[in-house]
Amino acid sequence: MVHASGPPPQVHKNRRDWHNLRSMLPFLWEFRGRALFALACLVLSKTANVGVPVALKAIIDYYEQASRAELTAAMPLLLLLAYGLLKLSASLFNELRDVVFAKVRYRAMRRLSTRVLNHLLKLSLRYHLERKTGAISRDLERGTRSVSQILNYMAFSILPIVVEFSLVATIMLHNYDPVFAGAMFGSVVLYMVFTFLVTEWRMDFRHHMNELDSRGNSIAFDSLINYETVKYFGNERLQLQRYDDTLEQWEYWAVKSQNSMSLLNFGQGAIIALSVTLMMVLAARSVSAGEMRIGDLVMVNAFLLQLFIPLGFLGVVYRQIKYALADMDLVFKLLDTEPEIRDAPDARPLEVSEGRITFEHVDFSYQPERQILHDVSFEVPPGHKVAVVGHSGAGKSTLSRLIFRFYDVQAGCVCIDGQDVREVSQESLRAAIGIVPQDTVLFNDSIYFNIAYGRPEASREEVIEAARMACILDFIERLPDGWDTVVGERGLKLSGGEKQRVAIARAILKRPRILIFDEATSSLDSHTEQAIQQTLEAVAADHTTLVIAHRLSTVVDADQILVMDQGRIVERGTHTELLRAGGAYKAMWELQQQEADEQGDENAAES
Repeated sequence: MVHASGPPPQVHKNRRDWHNLRSMLPFLWEFRGRALFALACLVLSKTANVGVPVALKAIIDYYEQASRAELTAAMPLLLLLAYGLLKLSASLFNELRDVVFAKVRYRAMRRLSTRVLNHLLKLSLRYHLERKTGAISRDLERGTRSVSQILNYMAFSILPIVVEFSLVATIMLHNYDPVFAGAMFGSVVLYMVFTFLVTEWRMDFRHHMNELDSRGNSIAFDSLINYETVKYFGNERLQLQRYDDTLEQWEYWAVKSQNSMSLLNFGQGAIIALSVTLMMVLAARSVSAGEMRIGDLVMVNAFLLQLFIPLGFLGVVYRQIKYALADMDLVFKLLDTEPEIRDAPDARPLEVSEGRITFEHVDFSYQPERQILHDVSFEVPPGHKVAVVGHSGAGKSTLSRLIFRFYDVQAGCVCIDGQDVREVSQESLRAAIGIVPQDTVLFNDSIYFNIAYGRPEASREEVIEAARMACILDFIERLPDGWDTVVGERGLKLSGGEKQRVAIARAILKRPRILIFDEATSSLDSHTEQAIQQTLEAVAADHTTLVIAHRLSTVVDADQILVMDQGRIVERGTHTELLRAGGAYKAMWELQQQEADEQGDENAAES
């Protein structure tokens, strides 16, 4: 029985490398004129460099042939000037190439970095919930740097060697016995084959190092992000042990990589030493036979030194290119990741006339084996406030994610003013909706920046007014740095209530047609909650509002309350109607009232 199989892993890897190199071409095309001029400078530099041994040969031949009287009378001034000019030209064109090509390299890095971040922002919420931030951060750092490295190696190492080798080979074939060129070609081929085989063997070590390096960085990153959790449970030793175990494996592969590199370097040095010895023996024999002059011997020796000195670094360059290609592959694989949620080809901007939200027979699951929503249907009329309540895990917050189209439904549809959210552009959809999430995450920047993020073009007066409406203005003005206070990573320098008020101010400033409050006051004390509730009522007066809540006291004024249980709407109606019905809502209400009474008794006893 014949089994179909794909290409061998190495063939697939080589195809990936070529694919990634072709993917770099658009970054070079922007400065194609500079790239071509840099190439011209490279050719001129190497031509001058190869001309130096030729001038040196001419000087030696002059002194060898000239009589004592001729040597006393004059020096070969023109030849000496030519020799110096060639040395100067080689240096000049070499540096000019660097200056011209610098903008190409760093613009390519900038373009790729921007493209990667743009692509990451387009990927689905599912991807970002599953990603490891520390590992991605390290992969992006190495990947974008690899583009500069490859351009650098190609422009400053590979191409110069190719050009210089071609010029030397041309001179050798034209002026000397083909055996010299044959010995030179043979040495280079042997060197490259040896380097290729050993480097390919060593690449597995590098891949293990990269993987473990990213894993270790991810563990360290998670430890710092979850600093408070680590401290709560006293698990510093556990985190350090996980980190050190990973680095122990990394150390093992790093040592193997270093030892194998020493073997490679010794082999390369042996090939170069044998090649230079062979070439010098051939040249010395030709001089002894009268077929070459002293100047030829010096020129061949100079050529060998000129050629094999950079060739000695070819192994290092080849290894670094392989490593850079491996690093680059991480970035281009990321760029090849298709966003789960994409705009339809004919997607049009959302036109919000009323702000009506409609769920029609919606089924949804994050994984096929676990369905979250079952045949959910409801409507939020324009200007109305609809609340969704239920126990944790009932599927309440999933509703807001579907409205924002972070995910697509498996059945049914979510519509705004009769437009299926899958048929409009994501940018216009999200511009029409404001949200105060339960878990507010802030940028590690100033409070002003975080509030103004809701509408970056807003005036300072509008930002201040939004803060006042969110009952956080007095707090901000009491801070030593005021509006310039930096809130820390994810807003850790602020309390949960302060972060929520910043989020409320941000949503107010955005001025959306549709508002979603997902446990918007869960972290506030009772006094602040009452003040915020009045603000939210004022803000939502002319908006379509969906409130996801656990505390039923915050939604008693809703036009309609939906009670969810295990992904289904089990009850719906006003607060009064649901209490009268005596179902799940009434049971939740009585339980929360009992808890509130017990809390009140405890507070009274303490006072």
